Amino acid sequence: MRVDGMLGRRENPGEHEAMRKMKNEFMVNWDGLRTKDKERVLVLAATNRPFDLDEAVIRRLPRRLMVNLPDATNRKKIISVILAKEDLAEDVDLEAVASLTEGYSGSDLKNLCITAAHSPIREILEKEKKERSLAEAENKPLPPKYSSSDVRPLNMSDLKQAHEQVCASISSDSTNMNELVQWNELYGEGGSRKKTPLSYFM
Repeated sequence: MRVDGMLGRRENPGEHEAMRKMKNEFMVNWDGLRTKDKERVLVLAATNRPFDLDEAVIRRLPRRLMVNLPDATNRKKIISVILAKEDLAEDVDLEAVASLTEGYSGSDLKNLCITAAHSPIREILEKEKKERSLAEAENKPLPPKYSSSDVRPLNMSDLKQAHEQVCASISSDSTNMNELVQWNELYGEGGSRKKTPLSYFM
């Protein structure tokens, strides 16, 4: 679950009383989770705003792992998954694309691939429009419309052009990343205020 949306800090002054009661009830039931001898319950929570979590929620999550921006190896894997069903030209080098995209998140890589995939479709639509305009100007029958089978494969040029349009949405030295790093130093890997509170949390 996206845990900050449901289990944010209860001292938030703008929060409705009903929401506070729901959080309290959820945490009471969480403490009472029971399983059969051969069964286990795994509670997995994700957030990009861990500093908004209620302290009681943090205590109930014994392991806190920071998932950082993907490195080149993982960017290549992410891109290959996103483009798995795409028809790719032989010149597509996923390793080169991974190298170009330093600092990109998984979401940024998805946006890059979507932007690149628009190029072959845009080309065929423009070609179709020109052919129809020419036929109308010459008073000839309209040419048949193109189908998905007429769309050319995605090539390296499409990906490079998309790279010029889609930038990384967050830099490694941004305020948000610094907050995440500092939160991880306080609470990560099962810690609990194990160090002196850092600037963002004072």
